[in-house]
Amino acid sequence: MSSLLYPGLIEEDEQRDHTPTLDNDALLCSICANLDLYQFFRDGVPERDQEIPLGSLSSILEKSYQCNFCRLISFHVRQTRMLDEFPHVDRSGIECKLSSRKSGVLWTYFPISERFSCYHLNIHVKGLRSLSIHLMQEDAFKFGRPTDFDGRRVKNTVDVGLVKKWIKVCQASHRYECGNIWATDNVDRKLPRFVRVVDVVSMAVIPAPSGCRYVALSYVWGGIGAEYWTTKDNIVERSTPGGLNTANLPETITDSILFVRHLGERYIWIDALCIIQDDSQDKFSQIHTMDLVYGLSYLTIIAAGGTTARDPLPGYRPRTRTLQQHIEVVQGLHLYAALPRLDEALALSTWNTRCWTYQEQVLSRRRIYFTEQQVYFECRRSVFCEDIVAESMRHKISNFLRESSGGYFRPRADPFVIGDMLQSYCFGHYKHAVERCTRRNLTIESDIVDAFTGVTNALAVGVGLGDPARAFQYGMILTDLHRALLWQHDPHIPHARRSLPDGNSPPLPSWTWAAWRGAIDYMTEGRYKHINNIASATSVVETFVDPWYIVDHSNAPVRLDVPREKLPIFSPVIRKSPYLPPSGILDPTELILDIHRPLEPGTLIFRTTSSHFDIASRARGGEETRARVRHNVFDILSPASSPPTWAGTVILPVDHALPTSLEFIVLSRADMHEESCAFYPGCMLHVMAIRSQNEGLVERVGLGVIHEVVWVASSPKEKIVFLR
Repeated sequence: MSSLLYPGLIEEDEQRDHTPTLDNDALLCSICANLDLYQFFRDGVPERDQEIPLGSLSSILEKSYQCNFCRLISFHVRQTRMLDEFPHVDRSGIECKLSSRKSGVLWTYFPISERFSCYHLNIHVKGLRSLSIHLMQEDAFKFGRPTDFDGRRVKNTVDVGLVKKWIKVCQASHRYECGNIWATDNVDRKLPRFVRVVDVVSMAVIPAPSGCRYVALSYVWGGIGAEYWTTKDNIVERSTPGGLNTANLPETITDSILFVRHLGERYIWIDALCIIQDDSQDKFSQIHTMDLVYGLSYLTIIAAGGTTARDPLPGYRPRTRTLQQHIEVVQGLHLYAALPRLDEALALSTWNTRCWTYQEQVLSRRRIYFTEQQVYFECRRSVFCEDIVAESMRHKISNFLRESSGGYFRPRADPFVIGDMLQSYCFGHYKHAVERCTRRNLTIESDIVDAFTGVTNALAVGVGLGDPARAFQYGMILTDLHRALLWQHDPHIPHARRSLPDGNSPPLPSWTWAAWRGAIDYMTEGRYKHINNIASATSVVETFVDPWYIVDHSNAPVRLDVPREKLPIFSPVIRKSPYLPPSGILDPTELILDIHRPLEPGTLIFRTTSSHFDIASRARGGEETRARVRHNVFDILSPASSPPTWAGTVILPVDHALPTSLEFIVLSRADMHEESCAFYPGCMLHVMAIRSQNEGLVERVGLGVIHEVVWVASSPKEKIVFLR
């Protein structure tokens, strides 16, 4: 084999471990001895075989002392604690099968053009997670190809030179995709002057130099850390060279500073050090600039391996992580079970459960994850890690490492995305962010909107929604309010309002998802059929409310700019629709309730129609299933027939006493259908179940759909709603 064809390959071959091994065919069970692993790694498992039975998991575990391949599988099963999730399962009934999967395709252009397909093996463990088995890079020469997508020996500490190489590959190959999140903007966005950074050379907290290249840190505080915070009392001292004493800093922060210095960078942004923690005005300004801090960062360090700021970055220093790589020699080939992919590693971390870290992740263009398993690099195009060789500059295609953390976010749409397409693009990003963010935890519940502000600011700027403070309020996208109101609680989350830091502040409005604890979904059509089915999403095909008003912080109603959507004139619904919404401009006197105090900020005011309907729980499943469900499907009953028949569906909380009848108001027309009640496309209306508070105010109880024929037959009344 020519060294000119694969530069560096001979050198790699010379560096590999040449320790002599025994005849490993003698260390295989009868099943594994019949496997042609050489062929599988070269060409994949033949299509005629597809999946090759390896026997039960119990038999593989029993043979692990006498068979190297069984030992490799057993080590991975025990190390990942797969069986802990099912302690009483019969291992003899868990079948294991072997297949292959293409890791990627390599092309070489000098001196001749050649193409190589690289394979790894999958062990399917029925009912449990699969594992991937890779060839180690020292054996790639046996197949006459480069080492790409093969295994790499993980060391006790991460090779910072390798991290630099990952960054270099991204810079050289992904210039457009991995620019900052406003990479296509004509406006040059910069950090505001009040943003500070840590100078890791002078060890001082300083104003960020104009246009400086800096690294950001995302980590878990893990409780109070006032002893190392920047405060009004120490900011002057810390602003002088040498004023930042690392002896007083927790290990996550100290290691991050040293790592940045090791990378050859000079500046790092760390919230606990760069924000004056006891200055409410400084905190407010900095928190509302997170879209810029993380969106413009050159690189973000993500400390996903600890539970508090006092934990080290695993693998940066010796003895800060436990190596989990296990290598076996089978049929003369060095094999190992791949460490968890990035999304799997993050799923095991405390960092991935924190709400604040969501926007820190998705706004960053490049991310270095320090996890307990290994160090990963992720940009908008590639994922690299210590245990897989994948950072070659060779032209290649891989679907294996692209199984990333799901943290992709680009608020700036392509130039050809305009009009309704742009609105849909924006809401799609917003919807995804809400659903991801609300599945994470907050130490202080009232931080929910602040923890989401970076995302909403980025969307407002990227899509051109204008002032973020007007486009988004209380976490809701007001420029698409018709859709934004259609959120649903996760059915298994208790119905509970978020607590506020003091008893004097009014609660968040009931119409925003931010007012309620727990996960939120915008996927509803399937859920109206069965509470656990969220397979499809409804959308708004026609809006009925216009205009919308919201009470601002001066207690005055302000009209919102919410575009209307009308049915096309050729729509079949035009000919069938019996529902006519109220229209016309609201008189200023209609925006005021007859009360002796001003309306609270966040009160939505709009005109629609209202009607009352009986409801009945649609109980499904056994008692245990119903006990786990905190929000369930209720039937809306039509009073026009005897006995009452189905007229619609509403999702309501079941952990609070509900009346047998509720008031409903119409919001918009739904893009869904039912096969009863004179079915036709668009026959269902989005309705909100409401409950009176006091002095004319109402609050949201639940969201549902109702057939418009039944709605019209109920003789609804026009109503000006004051929704708080």
